[in-house]
Amino acid sequence: MAELATIARPYADALFQASANDLEGTAGWLEQLATIAATPQLLQFASDPKVSSEQVYDLVSGLTSHVLPDIGKNFLRTVIDNGRIAALPEVAAQYRLRQNAQTGSSDAVIHSAFPIDDATLRDIGDALERRFGRKLTTRVENDPSLIGGVRVVVGDEVLDTSVKARLEQMKAALTA
Repeated sequence: MAELATIARPYADALFQASANDLEGTAGWLEQLATIAATPQLLQFASDPKVSSEQVYDLVSGLTSHVLPDIGKNFLRTVIDNGRIAALPEVAAQYRLRQNAQTGSSDAVIHSAFPIDDATLRDIGDALERRFGRKLTTRVENDPSLIGGVRVVVGDEVLDTSVKARLEQMKAALTA
């Protein structure tokens, strides 16, 4: 998807510069727009030649739980008018990369076999920040195939303490 990244980068850069005084707030509504834009039904609706840009805008803005600030409304109109609604998830990812670079933090995705409560997530987040030596923004994804434990992905680094990984290691040791 190099082409999508190339399309998304200027939008992310412009939004990052325009929202320098409210990076967190912008990230919140941008993530929500990206989630909405990633749905196949919306993309199909938006690509219908009988549907106007205004109809797409009304649908997307109506689905958001955030009240879009003026910069968000203008950004969404620009993206839709230019036919780039499919690039919104990549715009959000590029924006997050710029935000992380400025704050010196990284995104951490914690894959867990079971839901993790808030107190445990804070403890895991603190331990991971010490382990990786930087501030982390954690997100949890459930993956029942792990059986137990967690698998953490921070950038290109992976820390796998899951039962599934341990079983794979035992399997490799027994068949060697």
